[in-house]
Amino acid sequence: AARLSGGGENRLVSLPLSRIRVIMKSSPEVSSINQDALFLTAKATELFVQYLATYSYKHGRGKEKGALTYSDLSHTAEECETFQFLADILPKKILASKYLKMLEKEKRDGEVGEDEAEDDDDDEAESVGEDVGS
Repeated sequence: AARLSGGGENRLVSLPLSRIRVIMKSSPEVSSINQDALFLTAKATELFVQYLATYSYKHGRGKEKGALTYSDLSHTAEECETFQFLADILPKKILASKYLKMLEKEKRDGEVGEDEAEDDDDDEAESVGEDVGS
């Protein structure tokens, strides 16, 4: 147990167990955390991050540059089915100007959709009025 929680060269996990404990305790379903469960969660997380980084490096542009980049990670999250659950956490970076244009377009599309819906309501009201008057 000293090797698990104590610092030093003989540590079996790289991630700080105290922070992992805090994250685990933030869940309302968790009341107490067994030391073995904490260690296994830390080790599994470490292995997962290592696998994600290795996969992203091999399948991204990291090989060309000799470095792993954020875009490699976001591309992996978007393209690989195994990692698609991370797509919201690792979105592709876009320029602010492109994002503003996207927002403007959505706003315009929303206004056009509302105008069409109002026109449809007016048409229905006219046809109902015609039927009642006949």
